[in-house]
Amino acid sequence: MSLMQIKNHNFFMKKALEQAKKAFKQKEVPVGAIIVKNNRIISQAFNLREKQNSPIGHAEILAIDQASQKLNSWRLENCSIYVSLEPCLMCLGAILQARISKLIYASSDIKTGFSSYYQLDKEKTVKNKLKITSSIYEDESSKLLKLFFKKLRQED
Repeated sequence: MSLMQIKNHNFFMKKALEQAKKAFKQKEVPVGAIIVKNNRIISQAFNLREKQNSPIGHAEILAIDQASQKLNSWRLENCSIYVSLEPCLMCLGAILQARISKLIYASSDIKTGFSSYYQLDKEKTVKNKLKITSSIYEDESSKLLKLFFKKLRQED
């Protein structure tokens, strides 16, 4: 990975983490996502499952929907998605269906992550369609998630 790619990944992941912090403030699981095309952010979102009472209110789904509306196309070819937490199966499916070419995520999700739990990153169909990079700002994302769940347990 070139120095420019690392700088870009760091910059865009910080933006995804800013979205995650917005979710945290709204008592949503702190996951943020942004979609980038030609080094420009075209959409950004954070989890809204609680607010929307929707199982599909994931940051990735919301960001994909916004990007599709902005580009007036469901095909998000040559786009990258930055997510503060490893996507679940539903979100991986949406990323693949939208034809996003690169997925960059911060921390792993050992309970529901498409790679950490389901090992789908090793599947030929996923490997051929999606370039995956992980562990960008992993510590910051993990700390935010741990703090969120700690506060949630204290409120119960």
